[in-house]
Amino acid sequence: MEFVEPIRDRDKIESIKEVLRKNERDLLLFVLGINTPLRFNDLLHIKYKELINEKQEVLPYIELKNTKTTENDKITVSTGLAESITNFVKKNYKRNLEDYVFVGRKNPNKPISRVTAWRIISGAAYEVGLEEIGTHTLRKTFAYHMYKNGADMSLLMDMLNHASTARTLKYIGINQDEKKRDVRPLDL
Repeated sequence: MEFVEPIRDRDKIESIKEVLRKNERDLLLFVLGINTPLRFNDLLHIKYKELINEKQEVLPYIELKNTKTTENDKITVSTGLAESITNFVKKNYKRNLEDYVFVGRKNPNKPISRVTAWRIISGAAYEVGLEEIGTHTLRKTFAYHMYKNGADMSLLMDMLNHASTARTLKYIGINQDEKKRDVRPLDL
């Protein structure tokens, strides 16, 4: 699979969340992934200190470390994401802010692998009828819905570390069919 699309359908997003509710870690992985522009590898290496403070209160923002440019930026934590983090922390936090959030049972000192994380997300997506899921799907879903909600294109380009509008539009899947749908009703 060379090119994956974002998850455009909000009902599918909710269905995936429902499938993942049986495991708080997997649910948080998905929710954090679709609510931030983090790359998959950066997402897997999140530590508690990046999500909560010493009092186990959710931080108001997540610092985005761009591993490609070494620049840092911040993104606000939405209400729903904060709720997901709080629920996860209540059940899973072991009092060390340096611990990785997304760990497995076999090695609780290391984050789960990209393959394991991909299997989790793609398995849930497959259960709800989505087959073309890749490691960029979560990040693309975030950007697609930000764009559809009216986010400024230059802001999206910056968050995704893209140099052109065309690159960002292609990345988030604003394809020719959507362009036709957006223009057709105008009929001036």
